[in-house]
Amino acid sequence: MAAYHHTPLDRFIAGADKALRVISGISSASRPNPGARADDAEMSEAERRHAAGLMRVNHVGEVCAQALYNSQARFARTQAIREQFEHSSREEEDHLAWTAQRLEELGSHISVLNPLFYAGSYALGTVAAVLGDARSLGFVVETERQVEAHLESHLDKLPPQDAKSRAIVDQMRIDEIEHGAAAQRLGAAAMPAPVQAVMSAMGKVMTSTAYYI
Repeated sequence: MAAYHHTPLDRFIAGADKALRVISGISSASRPNPGARADDAEMSEAERRHAAGLMRVNHVGEVCAQALYNSQARFARTQAIREQFEHSSREEEDHLAWTAQRLEELGSHISVLNPLFYAGSYALGTVAAVLGDARSLGFVVETERQVEAHLESHLDKLPPQDAKSRAIVDQMRIDEIEHGAAAQRLGAAAMPAPVQAVMSAMGKVMTSTAYYI
């Protein structure tokens, strides 16, 4: 039997289905939740709210990551780069499921602004992809560099006794480093400093909003 080749329409339908699942909070992990190995900790109500705010920010970050990788994979010029984006997206979906589960354990909720964050990130990923694979990969490298720094800051900000959240964030950090390195190996072009600054500013708007909403 001849191998089936996905058409642009196939990829559009698959992408739309995935977007709806991401926005609605329906996600599944292919790897065990790192937090499952950690013990529950006693936290004050203020500490619990703070941990939930940080994990909601991380969940929104994964919503954005899904949008970016989905758009960049759809418009990638080569199969190898498309496959790398799809691989990274699958690992980011683990992060999405882990953070959603942790929010539920903390008695909190995902951001109501997820549709807006997804749409904006998809548009950014599309622009990056249209500029060519090297620029698209460079966008990944810079994004993952900023995300790594953001996750490291959360390891400092989370309540010290919240081992479950900390285990999840640390594994996310490890994965993000590898995603950036993989993009670099495939021939990423460096992002201009003004673009890096704009990306950083947009990230700050997202994190400050998602913490509360």
